[in-house]
Amino acid sequence: MTILEEDGWERNNLMKKLAYFDCPTGISGDMCLGALVDAGLPLDYLQQSLAGLGLSEEYDLRAHLVTRNGQAATKVEVALTAPHASHRHLKGIEALIEAARLPNRVTQWSLAIFRRLAEAEGAVHGIAPEQVHFHEVGATDAIVDIVGACIGLDYLAIDIVACSALPVGGGRVKAAHGWLPVPAPAVLRLLQMAQVPLYSNGIERELVTPTGAAIATTLAQQFGSPPAMTLRQVGLGAGGRDLPIPNILRLWIGEVVSESQFSRGRQYSDHNYRHQRESLTAGHDHGADVQTSVENEQPSTSTDTLLSEQDASGPTLETVVVLETQVDDLSPQVIGYLYDRLFAAGALDVFYQTVGMKKSRPGFLVTVIGAPEDVDACEQVLFAETTTLGVRRQLQQRHALHRVHKSVTTPYGSVRLKLAYHPQTQALLNVHPEYEDCAALAQHHQVPWLTVHRAALGTWDSLYEPSLAASLRVHHAETDSRPAI
Repeated sequence: MTILEEDGWERNNLMKKLAYFDCPTGISGDMCLGALVDAGLPLDYLQQSLAGLGLSEEYDLRAHLVTRNGQAATKVEVALTAPHASHRHLKGIEALIEAARLPNRVTQWSLAIFRRLAEAEGAVHGIAPEQVHFHEVGATDAIVDIVGACIGLDYLAIDIVACSALPVGGGRVKAAHGWLPVPAPAVLRLLQMAQVPLYSNGIERELVTPTGAAIATTLAQQFGSPPAMTLRQVGLGAGGRDLPIPNILRLWIGEVVSESQFSRGRQYSDHNYRHQRESLTAGHDHGADVQTSVENEQPSTSTDTLLSEQDASGPTLETVVVLETQVDDLSPQVIGYLYDRLFAAGALDVFYQTVGMKKSRPGFLVTVIGAPEDVDACEQVLFAETTTLGVRRQLQQRHALHRVHKSVTTPYGSVRLKLAYHPQTQALLNVHPEYEDCAALAQHHQVPWLTVHRAALGTWDSLYEPSLAASLRVHHAETDSRPAI
């Protein structure tokens, strides 16, 4: 029996269990362990699972309730009994984890966390990850914290991990290499690698430790405000000292309808459009075959089915990176090609403005919005395809309405529609036929693009009851001034 079934939770393929780390005073390995134990991870199970590492003679594991500013929370302590066995290389730690016979998810998560730590430490010291000699994070207590956190997430059957923005802290901290500024160099590198949103809460202490940063940046799929979820339980993990605000990591555990809000959408690149257009063109003399292949994509069109598939989540706060550069010696002919290259590299949006530059020269301000993991590729396109000498970066957060794609079959073929929902009422706010689908069908049938676009909207409208269709506000500048459908 799974943990969900024991707790009386119903679980199906649409319901995902979410763990959200709320970190008002930062995050550390022992705070993660405390929150997981407080949320239901049995200490006996944790100790038995960790025994496979072969380190039991080096530490004692304890858990007890403490108060932080009058609030009760669980404090987990790893008391070292053999501190001399504290310095290890990556390969040695990987060997311990792989030999421990842990659940597969625990093994893979733990290895990934230490690999990320090694990459960050290696970048700081200018050496390969395999050459990194771990000090603090290679110590027995750090290994227990990291592997233990993975054991807890697996035991509680967590499917998705998210994390709040993190406070940067301040001051300095004593490490193996002497006194270091806060955030420590490896922590700063980890936060930069994951493009974590940061802020200052005014507390001049080390708030994010290397182990805490490694756990969060490796396992969290999203940073920012809490995702839309049904909250089931809360685990409170205490930090080691009293601070002006309760030094507690709050672990929120609940359900999300689906994990689609944690997947970054990608705009159709010109390559995809050309591929679809060429496929339709190739089948021009075989219209029946083309129509059959398109028809097969059509889902059930009943109102009940379409509504049951709607994700009722609110707007998701997600992190994006904005790239900007202005140029005054770029041929306008390049702009269209630049757009294609940027979208193919993963850009979420691209736009330009004409601007006046130094020496009264006219120029272009090019702006690219992308997911953190795609920014490097987009930046390389800007350097390769424009005359810029520098690109500015800015980390921002945006609220994005949840969107669902549906397909409808028109007289011209299948067209995907993008539907967006109100965050509170879940009323349908917008429906937009995909431009590329309409363009490909318009070219294939030699009809205006607007004809296919209107046919898609009309087909969609006919599938819904009037009361549902009435809640829709259609915004599209390409159409005439008729009332919205």
